Amino acid sequence: MGPTQEFERVARLCGYRRIAGIDEAGRGPLAGPVVAAAVILPSRCRLLGINDSKQLPAKDREEAYTAILEQAVGVGVGSADVGEIDQLNILEATRLAMRRAVDQLAPPPPDYLLIDAVVLLGFKVPTKPIIKGDSLSVSIAAASIIAKVTRDRLMARYHEIFPEYGFLSHKGYGTAEHLERLARHGPCSIHRRTFAPVQEVLSATKMAYAPPESQRLFNL
Repeated sequence: MGPTQEFERVARLCGYRRIAGIDEAGRGPLAGPVVAAAVILPSRCRLLGINDSKQLPAKDREEAYTAILEQAVGVGVGSADVGEIDQLNILEATRLAMRRAVDQLAPPPPDYLLIDAVVLLGFKVPTKPIIKGDSLSVSIAAASIIAKVTRDRLMARYHEIFPEYGFLSHKGYGTAEHLERLARHGPCSIHRRTFAPVQEVLSATKMAYAPPESQRLFNL
């Protein structure tokens, strides 16, 4: 059984109307930004086949992405680049990306936030972190799809700049192919230098650690 609107229904019974689901893509990769999305769906949403983005083939994700944009009341996307990830750590960078995604929602702002697993502080509205929320809440699942498709497209563009790393195929994740290319070429400017596999290459090659400046080469 896929995600449902049960969490959204309960929130509406409590009087909330603009309920945003929030999720991220890209916490685990060795390269590239972490991207978050916030999605507000109508109460009578008719999105079919929506699921956790990790459970959908790329073609289905693209189709779902289009359907979400057509039906959503609001969609916001935010990111934290590799410099922010290395400076803050990946959890805090994820929270930063999520806050930016909420800030990108068109007014009026959401009055309730459903978040996939992450505890997100600093909002004046109630927040509810849900473990495995992308497989339980349709709003969070929709956000996971928006975040994943956005990040995959961004990594495809980075592939054009750094083709030697194969970002088009692995999107920055630590696959055998990526690790081999990382060892061969050393890290590029969008590699996360605080992540262990990248640190190991830096140590092995005695390359100096230089915290990268903003890698926001592309607008989301």
